[in-house]
Amino acid sequence: MESLKSLNSFSQIKKLVGFGEGIKVAYKTPEEEDQFVRFDMEVFDKVQSTFWKKAPDADLADLFHLALAKAGSTTPETVVLPTKDRAGTAKMLGVAMGPLSNESRKKLALDTAIIVLYNLPPSGRNGLLSAKDETVLRENVSNIDRSRDLYKDLGIEKGATSEKVEQAYLDKKTELSKLNTPEAKQELAKVDYAREVLTKPEAKTLYDQNQIEPTVFPRVIGGKTLYLYINKISPTTLQEFGMAIVNASTTSGLNSMILDLRSNIGGSLDFAQYFLGAFLGQNQYAFDLFHKEDYQVQRTVLAKASELDRYKETAILTDNMTQSTAELITAVFKRFKLARVVGMPTRGWGTVENTYPIETIIDPAEKYSLLLVHSLTLRDDNQPIEGRGVDPDVYTDKKDWQNELGKYFHITDLVNAVSKTAGQAPMK
Repeated sequence: MESLKSLNSFSQIKKLVGFGEGIKVAYKTPEEEDQFVRFDMEVFDKVQSTFWKKAPDADLADLFHLALAKAGSTTPETVVLPTKDRAGTAKMLGVAMGPLSNESRKKLALDTAIIVLYNLPPSGRNGLLSAKDETVLRENVSNIDRSRDLYKDLGIEKGATSEKVEQAYLDKKTELSKLNTPEAKQELAKVDYAREVLTKPEAKTLYDQNQIEPTVFPRVIGGKTLYLYINKISPTTLQEFGMAIVNASTTSGLNSMILDLRSNIGGSLDFAQYFLGAFLGQNQYAFDLFHKEDYQVQRTVLAKASELDRYKETAILTDNMTQSTAELITAVFKRFKLARVVGMPTRGWGTVENTYPIETIIDPAEKYSLLLVHSLTLRDDNQPIEGRGVDPDVYTDKKDWQNELGKYFHITDLVNAVSKTAGQAPMK
């Protein structure tokens, strides 16, 4: 064999190894030589390998059969699935796409995949994402809202000093207070929020650097209860929580805490392992994830925070829009008796979704990925959160719910604080 050192051009190397000349890629089925068939079959394979529930070939083949018929605006009877397995699915797709133009094949491949994913349980929780869709999803998880500009709400330039923010706020407030209209009230709420964010050094820095808005809103109630409203979970939430706890450490007399998770839409599951570590300690059992009929143990990551020792009792506030990771945290706090829960049952959104890139290219200008439910989270009684939610200890829809608080909390100041906060909207 000719020495590599003696080769002086790429064409010589290409000729020597036969690169690109006569080499044929071997696919699992002949039909997958067509990239549009291959696209859908990659969806088939990724569902089988990553989806939370076992998906036997026959069940998945049936789902593709029905989806292809619907995507092609026909009936299942007119679409032939020769065998209820992977090979039969590929053959069915190949027959359906064979006579079509490339543009029609692309549309049929995309529509079939979308319908298949939508109908995986829980219905509507899985999907096909374009690159733009995935960027929006990740920015939402990171609490970045490109549609809103807090500086613009105040009518000042980006990066303006806190002093300019305060002055712009006072001017806006004076102007809007003269108008007694619903629109003026909505605008005033927007400038109140903008001022709240942009006059706090830590929050302003996060917003100026990455357009990330705060998620933790602390205040002290009655002198002894630290109230923390957490409206969602983002990559900065743990840092914000830590800063709130450290800042509160200089306030004497605090002995109880309220974690208000009402309308919390959740966020990254990783947060739960770090957050729970601050209460339970490092490398402790935290919760299980249910994946393909197996329970996968998750452990805490962060070391126990001594600053939390002063809080002898904790209340969690929930409503029917508390969802995702916020529900899981509520369930774990109940399981370990770290807190009592007051409010309403949570939403029942107990799925963990991940994105998985599709390698097959069917459009040079676009890339796609799958959003798939990978696991289910579990309640304090080890039943799935999905479709059930997490139940409170005290239901605030009962007429005498305040009278029940004394059964679960022994600190009078906390009882009073919960009575005050659980009966009104979350406080920012």
